[in-house]
Amino acid sequence: MTRLLEKAIAEVSRLSEQEQDTIANWILNELTSERRWDKMFASSGDLLAQLADEALAEHQKGSTQALDPDRL
Repeated sequence: MTRLLEKAIAEVSRLSEQEQDTIANWILNELTSERRWDKMFASSGDLLAQLADEALAEHQKGSTQALDPDRL
């Protein structure tokens, strides 16, 4: 365990049980979400490459416009 994580856990251990459970649930949910995103991205490489190729082809044909952040 890293020093930073040890420090964070020491701080959390001083909180009430309810606050500790809230933080623990948040951490577990974040880890689950990260694993889900990793899995989705790992399985979407071919699709992302295809979409990138289509976007480049449209740009080369002149079918795209420059993004103007002030008009979003």
